[in-house]
Amino acid sequence: MRNRYATVEYLLSLDPKADHEEIHRTSCDREFPWDYGRGLEVAVWRTCCIPSIAELLDGTGEFARRAQKRYDDTRILLGEIARNGYGSERGRQALRQINLAHRRYSISNDDMLYVLSTFVFEPIRWIDRWAWRRTVEPERLSAFYFYREVGARMNIRDLPEEYTEFERFNVEYERAHFRLTPSSVRVGAAVMKLYSSWYPRPLAGLVAATLPCRLDATARQALGIPRASVPARALNRAGLHVHAWAERAAPGLMARLMTRPTARTYPGYPRGYRIGEIGPEHARDTHQGPLALGHAPAENRES
Repeated sequence: MRNRYATVEYLLSLDPKADHEEIHRTSCDREFPWDYGRGLEVAVWRTCCIPSIAELLDGTGEFARRAQKRYDDTRILLGEIARNGYGSERGRQALRQINLAHRRYSISNDDMLYVLSTFVFEPIRWIDRWAWRRTVEPERLSAFYFYREVGARMNIRDLPEEYTEFERFNVEYERAHFRLTPSSVRVGAAVMKLYSSWYPRPLAGLVAATLPCRLDATARQALGIPRASVPARALNRAGLHVHAWAERAAPGLMARLMTRPTARTYPGYPRGYRIGEIGPEHARDTHQGPLALGHAPAENRES
């Protein structure tokens, strides 16, 4: 069991600010690949609770018609930045795609800041509740410093200087803005349909029944999603506790059992795709260098 915590000792020896890319990459790729994925899913879902964001997503029809592609785009581009670094060739190309995708729409700076905050805090909250161990301080701080740099490269203003300041913004923004609207109900339902579609029947039905357990009461109310039944909540807790135990006891086996490509809408993934092709049609970048064609850096573990 001591070897299972060897990486923690390594992370604790690093500087959370100076080494934030290395710490964040190690944490999300090596320590918690499956749990980081689930945390990001919650992050995407919670953004739909903000009326202005829900109305934008509902108006574009992205989640109604192309929910899987929208999700794939986000995961691929964030993965490129995390695994290669925001200053690398591929990282800069991925950031360019994100900025191209957003530039058509009028999105407030505060909404952009909130979305960024969910990418920091939702994976941490998920891991601290459900993963095989809790996060350590360098992991939490490195996520903050990493996404703060990403936000700066997305031209997001008023980025907080401290972790606690950003967390306070996240909590207060949700308290002030989470609200039930027709758009939030439609987009939230589309996200739930997407997440349950990844599983074969009859497992898909069980997953759909437990998915509301991933949201707190405020988020469920804003999305018009009822609380899961008592049996579904019990099944959710049991399944996640078993998963955490298995990750702690047999990480190699779990890696073999639960690793598969992140993207489902890109036939060539995870090999031989162009970063400039990731994203909506209006964001296609036709002026890429040859380095844009290559292998995806890694795969994602999914349940």
